[in-house]
Amino acid sequence: MDREIGVGGFAVSELARRYVNEVLDSNRLSYGPFHRRFEAAFAAEHDSKHAAFCNSGTSALQIALQALKEKHGWADGDEVIVPAITFIATSNIVLHNRMVPVFADVDPLTYTLDPVKFEAAITPKTRAVIPVHLLGLPADMDPICAIARKHNLSIIEDSAETMFAKYKGRKVGSLGDIGCFSTYIAHYIVTGVGGLATTSDPDLAVRLRSLMNHGRDSIYLSIDDDEGATGAKLHEIVAKRFQFVSVGHSYRATELEAALGLAQLEEKDGIVAARTTMAARLSAGLAEFQDKLQRPYCPPGRDHTFMLYGLVLRGQDKAPLVNFLEDRGVETRDMLPLLNQPVYKKMFGDIESKFPVAKSLNRSAFYIGCHQYMTPEDADYVIEQFRAYFRSR
Repeated sequence: MDREIGVGGFAVSELARRYVNEVLDSNRLSYGPFHRRFEAAFAAEHDSKHAAFCNSGTSALQIALQALKEKHGWADGDEVIVPAITFIATSNIVLHNRMVPVFADVDPLTYTLDPVKFEAAITPKTRAVIPVHLLGLPADMDPICAIARKHNLSIIEDSAETMFAKYKGRKVGSLGDIGCFSTYIAHYIVTGVGGLATTSDPDLAVRLRSLMNHGRDSIYLSIDDDEGATGAKLHEIVAKRFQFVSVGHSYRATELEAALGLAQLEEKDGIVAARTTMAARLSAGLAEFQDKLQRPYCPPGRDHTFMLYGLVLRGQDKAPLVNFLEDRGVETRDMLPLLNQPVYKKMFGDIESKFPVAKSLNRSAFYIGCHQYMTPEDADYVIEQFRAYFRSR
């Protein structure tokens, strides 16, 4: 095959290499200066006062919901509303917190949570909603936030696929109680493993850090927390080093991941520009197929930072097109089907038909890459493969 064009990539920049070498030279792998720098810069970049860097975006979601559950005294069996199109982690963490995911259909153009369907899904047991910012595009947060306030619901933004984007001038991750991001492979910032939870609530920030550290008393979450302490203060810290106030988790990352993340965060302007430029090239080249393909749509007032390039084959099963592209080296992914997953069909039954937009997207929607490691020639090759497919039909 002529090319292999993946949905993402990774290359170590000179800055990242220098930061990682600084970590190795320091002999410090546990939470330290690179964590603090990365968290502070990431929080500021997303209009938040606090950020906690952990080992995955899923872990960030897990501790976000657990922190809110503990703070507000929610019960096992209480409900959390989740979009019917999202990566399975969004709803799995609800189950892991012994709560019940309640699904709501999505908008057919943005693939994000439909506010009308969200409100219709609320019951007396609803405690929170997890709107998902998908593929680089923020969900429609003004009506979602208004509905949540009306019904006294907490908001966790699942922003695993969307960094740096604004919704009506406000950054994702700052629009709800907690925002959750991923730095896994093929994401905007890639640290191998990693995720962040952002918040401007100091109580939630303490709870998040405790929960990712086994539920430890917040007086000693880092080996630096006793630095400079003397007398009674030191003795208090010593007494509480092994006190645990919650049933927490070992969700910590290392200084190596933090160093990689900080370097890429400092280089983010180039990353954003490259992705949006690549998406624009794909959109221009695929415009001739607009009667066959639904291309990405960005409503007024929202940024699209294009972590991925979503497409919908209008009124057809995507499988023949996807296989055609894969056979020619263009990597694809299904656009996050959820309700038809075997494990969920076993748990919830065959409920897909109750969510007609999601059902249609499950049949026809997929995405391809539009990242900074692609060249203009790569984009042109992708466009030519679509052209070849539609000609063959």
